[in-house]
Amino acid sequence: MDDPILTIDERAAINGGRWFSSLSPSLRHDILRCAYVKRYKDGELISARGDPAEEWIACAMGAVRVSSTSISGKQVTLTYVEPGIWFGDVAIFDGERRTHDAYAHGTTTALCVTRGDLRKILTHHVELYEALLRLHARRIRQLFGLVEDLNTLPLRARLAKQLLHLVRSYGVPSLSDGREMRIGLQLAQEELAQLLGASRQRVNQELKSMERDGFIRVEPGGLVVRNREELMRIAEADVDK
Repeated sequence: MDDPILTIDERAAINGGRWFSSLSPSLRHDILRCAYVKRYKDGELISARGDPAEEWIACAMGAVRVSSTSISGKQVTLTYVEPGIWFGDVAIFDGERRTHDAYAHGTTTALCVTRGDLRKILTHHVELYEALLRLHARRIRQLFGLVEDLNTLPLRARLAKQLLHLVRSYGVPSLSDGREMRIGLQLAQEELAQLLGASRQRVNQELKSMERDGFIRVEPGGLVVRNREELMRIAEADVDK
């Protein structure tokens, strides 16, 4: 049975989200008043491609893996939705069905608002229209940035940028060295490769190279970033070396 109450950490993740925290207190209150909690186990389906859009969703804990399935039946990971991020509203507005699958990655908590309640909130808070436009504009900028990176940056730079993003979203200070940051999101190299549009073998080679240089450390339980400054320098590269 779903626990109807967010934990303190989950509520902090929602309230601390960059977009949600920019809303007026009354709008935030009405959204949270209508919202309900769903909890998922690792790998559990949250929504499927082709489903009608019945819920507007925010990740409150864990991560949501957004994926699609190729013609051959292979699942390809497109992105991970981190705590504090809202998604699923596009299909609600255009009336079309879901375009991708969404799965829980690790133990995940979702905060949901029904389609009907979202429309009621919109009638009482015109502010939300402009806020959603800002949210969509940010997504478009991010999408254009990803496309540009795929066409202009070498894999090493794209990998460095992705690791820096994961540190910002899921970084936890290492117990052995406070200067090091452990990436809390557990990703297989194949999943990381899919995010970068590259083969697992090439990503593995770049990870080993960064590890030899002392920038990261690859452990059985995940990745540890040892030198964020060097990763930032690599991420700014625009030509293959």
